[in-house]
Amino acid sequence: MSDSEHTAPQDTTGKDEAELARMGYKQELKRDLSLMQVSVYFVFFPTALCTTEHQKKNFGVSFSIISVITGIPSLFLYGLNTGGPAVMVWGWVVVASFTLMVGLAMAEVCSAHPTSGGPYFWAAMLSEPENAALASWITGWFNLLGQVAVTTGISFACANFISTACTLGTNFVPTPNTTIGIYAAVLFTQGLTNTFGVRLLHYLNNISVWWHAVGTFSLVVAVLAKAPGHQSAKFVFQTFLDGTGPPGDGWSDRASVPYVVVIGILMAQYTLTGFDASAHMTEETHNAAMSGSIGIVMAIGVSAVLGWFLLLGLLFSIQDLDATLNSTTGQPVTQIFLDTVGEKGAIVLMVIVIGAMYFCGTFSITSNSRMMYAFARDGGIPGHKFFNKVSAEWRSPIRTVWLACTLSFILGLPSLGSSVAFAAATSIATIGLYISYGIPVALRVIYHKKFVRGPFHLGLFSFPVAIAAIAWIAFISIAFILPQINPVDSQSLNYAIVAVAIVITYSVGFWLISARKWFSGPVKQISAEEMGIDVMGLKDIDKL
Repeated sequence: MSDSEHTAPQDTTGKDEAELARMGYKQELKRDLSLMQVSVYFVFFPTALCTTEHQKKNFGVSFSIISVITGIPSLFLYGLNTGGPAVMVWGWVVVASFTLMVGLAMAEVCSAHPTSGGPYFWAAMLSEPENAALASWITGWFNLLGQVAVTTGISFACANFISTACTLGTNFVPTPNTTIGIYAAVLFTQGLTNTFGVRLLHYLNNISVWWHAVGTFSLVVAVLAKAPGHQSAKFVFQTFLDGTGPPGDGWSDRASVPYVVVIGILMAQYTLTGFDASAHMTEETHNAAMSGSIGIVMAIGVSAVLGWFLLLGLLFSIQDLDATLNSTTGQPVTQIFLDTVGEKGAIVLMVIVIGAMYFCGTFSITSNSRMMYAFARDGGIPGHKFFNKVSAEWRSPIRTVWLACTLSFILGLPSLGSSVAFAAATSIATIGLYISYGIPVALRVIYHKKFVRGPFHLGLFSFPVAIAAIAWIAFISIAFILPQINPVDSQSLNYAIVAVAIVITYSVGFWLISARKWFSGPVKQISAEEMGIDVMGLKDIDKL
């Protein structure tokens, strides 16, 4: 750590609103969240006994959004076909290690700037003044893309698993149209849940963390205990599979085995995504300068351990690999349930998975709507005057809740005509979010002399961790736009590159054409309103 860096005051005597005011904002969202309020957290991290209740609840939101019981089952078929068990198991370890580096680097910045804007606010604060608005603009749009795509991935997976569950013991045959209908219903009910404000989310968060932790543990124990037989350690830890194309024409044949390994880690990286939710919820959390940072780091750590446990449990419980890969249910995880605990038991386990996915999607919309509200508050999205409102009754940004639901539904529509649309959506989510994570971390390194540290900081490890995080983000941003299926055609195209290109073109193009003339980055709301300036009015932006 450079001697020229400064350390912010360590006083946390209940002045979260004052800290928010220092950054230029009113306290409009209701601070009703702590970090987690369940003792299961201590099972994985005994040192958590030293943390506050506020820190535990903030952890809970990120933990629920990471949701290993959502990410792993939803991309389990992709993982089996793209590298198989060996890549799934060891890829998880590698990805978790580098993701923790990213989380630590982000946590340091979050502690210095705890606001619901998250990465796009950090980018502005860490840049030189003349570049702050552009850095904030680009980061905000990548974060928004990732937020929308991750909600799409989560809730669409929930709809898929509901469709699959409906086939158990019935004659129901799901179609793309019925799945889209279920997807719309899932998003609508999740939007309603978020509409009713923070108090309802406060209780759901407690339920969600218990559901994820106890549900995952129970699921793994059930399939391992009831499985007629178990796969060997060699199968789980050493078996490589390539189902990325017709036999003999997969990417390992056309390109190389390392290529399949690289694109195969998508399952792990997508699962360990969304922990910036702790940053987006800081304006609703007490002791935000520590709660947000600890929430980020602990959510990654707990999820990494729990996810590996789930992954090993499922892989060891596979009974017939070919039958699992070609399951009539369309979901290999469902086939594992049927082969181990029978149809009735499979229904119970599917309910556990679907419930976790539903909670995960609900809190993804919570995080998404807070980011959109914060970006609209600073004039960063079209219609910002409409979307920068907080409900006086519910103290929640209801308009951006429904904006998040609408955009996520639209992004899910390509699934009607593409066999790999879901994997593409997960790629978009991963790339968008991690680029938005990487920009402020890179700026923190470049402009380290002006960085004012918060109470959570890494000391001498700050630069090495940040550099590792930046390198990893650059690597995965390239890896996940690569073709996933061979041959590449209109049905198998990884359209993640299209979505990323649209965001780059829009954000840079609109900046050059118009936004650079009026977007000034995160505005100083309190001081502006004292001057009688409408901070959301473009005509008054130049007065700030």
